[in-house]
Amino acid sequence: MRTTSLAHLALLLVFPLSGLVAQQPPAGPAGPAAAAGYFTIESYYKVKWGYADEFIRLWKTNHYPLLKKAQEHGDVIGIKAEKPRFHSGEETRWDFRVTVTFKNVEKAFDEELLTPYKKPLFPDPDALERSEQHRFELLLAHWDIETAELSL
Repeated sequence: MRTTSLAHLALLLVFPLSGLVAQQPPAGPAGPAAAAGYFTIESYYKVKWGYADEFIRLWKTNHYPLLKKAQEHGDVIGIKAEKPRFHSGEETRWDFRVTVTFKNVEKAFDEELLTPYKKPLFPDPDALERSEQHRFELLLAHWDIETAELSL
């Protein structure tokens, strides 16, 4: 009998609260980034075992300077790179994550956004191409996701 009373009491407490939660408007993109029309993409890289540091070094040498130039010109708002501190399972493992916030969605999908900066930064295009080819040979997987800030 006591167990039943506790169960009923729990239900009485939960149902009124669930009604309040259900009446809240759905959360959507919020915050200063969404208000400004910025567009954020997280890129995840899974690299062959033992080559993560080399991949990151090549990314920092070849791709980061291009993003920095786009940031200087106002097309990129922010660049953040991270690597995991601990290991995870092989299915969920990633070795390097880069979050880039673009001025707008058009800049995020502009395939020529970084092209004007290549020649001044890398006068030998063949060397850059070979280095980038090697960087991509180290990859096992790469995926990009759009992210949106949530108001909490």
